Amino acid sequence: MEPHMRNRLGLKSWATGALVLAAVTGCAGGNSPTADPTTSSTPASSPTASASPTSPSEAASSAASHKLRDYFATVDRLGQDPAAALDPLDQVATSTQLSAERRLLKSQHGRGERQVGETRVARLKVQSVNLDNSDPSAGKVPTVVIDVCWDVSKVDVLSKDGKSIVSAHRPDTGWTRYIVANYRYAANPSGGWRARPAKTSSRRHARPPDSPAPRCTDRRRPDHTRAAAGVRRNEVSADQPSDW
Repeated sequence: MEPHMRNRLGLKSWATGALVLAAVTGCAGGNSPTADPTTSSTPASSPTASASPTSPSEAASSAASHKLRDYFATVDRLGQDPAAALDPLDQVATSTQLSAERRLLKSQHGRGERQVGETRVARLKVQSVNLDNSDPSAGKVPTVVIDVCWDVSKVDVLSKDGKSIVSAHRPDTGWTRYIVANYRYAANPSGGWRARPAKTSSRRHARPPDSPAPRCTDRRRPDHTRAAAGVRRNEVSADQPSDW
């Protein structure tokens, strides 16, 4: 796990490596990160489920959004089965995002911990699309910057003996920014997208002017009040223990 990394599931653990992802704010109140001008070009909106992409940017936005939903579903599925092989992560993540998830899940599996319930992706907000594929070997590949509003109010994590290990302070919802990149865009423009770390610099957390305040969770019920800590699994940084 990456140092100072925090887990959306609210577990207490140690992190171990490079900077991974951005810090988040709760999304139930409608605060969504704004676009980061230092990491984007060609602003775009998330396509609706019924709309067919009509341009390369819209096609990239649609494919990257789908891949990010696959990423959440894959991490959930692997967390639910302590015996699961981690190879499916290769199909949804890359770079330190991939290595961070591998370390985290391997550690959890080794302790016999398992997830119960699934993360709900309440909203995806595409902030920008950049289709520059001029130098893949140097990291200049097409990218889509996406803010995700996630809800873990119905997720718990159990120890080997069946006891919950979720922090009592975990928020049920939050926003996290992801970059979804395609290092094989020339050969596979629709299927080569993978989640990778988003830079944390120049980040703002105010709701975009054109974005209505989303409600990322259902009304909280009494049995959810003890739930959870922190931020999404692959958030943040380096070389310190974290309260996941």
